[in-house]
Amino acid sequence: MYRKVTHDIEVTVEPSFMPEHSSPEKRRFVWAYEIEIRNLGPDTVRLRNRHWMITDANGEIEEVRGAGVVGEQPTLEPGSSFRYTSGCPLATSSGIMVGDYEMERETGERFFVDIPAFSLDLPNHRPTVN
Repeated sequence: MYRKVTHDIEVTVEPSFMPEHSSPEKRRFVWAYEIEIRNLGPDTVRLRNRHWMITDANGEIEEVRGAGVVGEQPTLEPGSSFRYTSGCPLATSSGIMVGDYEMERETGERFFVDIPAFSLDLPNHRPTVN
């Protein structure tokens, strides 16, 4: 599990390889990742946007930006959390993802929360530094 706290917002990530959706012979490797966003601070916040940098083992980078996550812009009151699962296909058997969320306080102030870098590696394979 990967974890990072920024501005009193904790983000944890648990990636897992999805062999049933992957086709190594077609150079398609798919991972799911479960993310929990927990508000450790005193202010109610809303997740507005996401930004991902996805790098495969060949150094190819895909940048993804968009509103919310999985079609939602969740509001997190102090002490609450939001959990979701999404996925990522790669053309290589390993990679790394890192990103951030743009959050908004009730006052309208916006700020960024880091998503910890996490590795996408096949099970039972020695992890590589990507």
